[in-house]
Amino acid sequence: MSKENKEELQSEPLVNKEESVETCEAAAEAEAVENEFNLLQEELASLKDKYARVHADFDNIKKRLEKEKYTAVEYANEKFAKDMIPVMDALQMALSSTSNVIDPTEHQQKLKEGIELTLKQLTTALEKHGVTMVSHNEPFDPNIHNAIQSVDSDTVESGQIVQTFQTGYKYKERPLREAMVVVAN
Repeated sequence: MSKENKEELQSEPLVNKEESVETCEAAAEAEAVENEFNLLQEELASLKDKYARVHADFDNIKKRLEKEKYTAVEYANEKFAKDMIPVMDALQMALSSTSNVIDPTEHQQKLKEGIELTLKQLTTALEKHGVTMVSHNEPFDPNIHNAIQSVDSDTVESGQIVQTFQTGYKYKERPLREAMVVVAN
């Protein structure tokens, strides 16, 4: 073999080696790009999930705040209604004290009528705005009644209200003041 042929044979494997090195480098680079692509896809999926959760939390907070706002508006007069209860009590006591008079004068009769009219107007105004008296005929409910005593009774079933000491009031569905009652055993 001539010297030139030897050189050609020796140079060919170098070219193949260079091509295989370049192919290996390209394959490694392609694999690195694919790995980076997969990592970015996982990160994107994670961020989408995080976004969906944050968006859901925001919607929940928005709904809760809307509900709280509605409740605050709905029950805005509750404090005022609570402040009117002693006025109702005072008028009822004044009315009951005029009932004890055996022979009322004309002045006392007019005073009684005025108290009755005022009490009726106040009751109507409060009912118009959602304040109602707890009925004396309702069955005992610990949410709106406060049992201060229990007595034996032949005329009333066990657990029923026998007597009311203090009238209870509700504002819409919330109790403003519990009724103080005596319950049958």
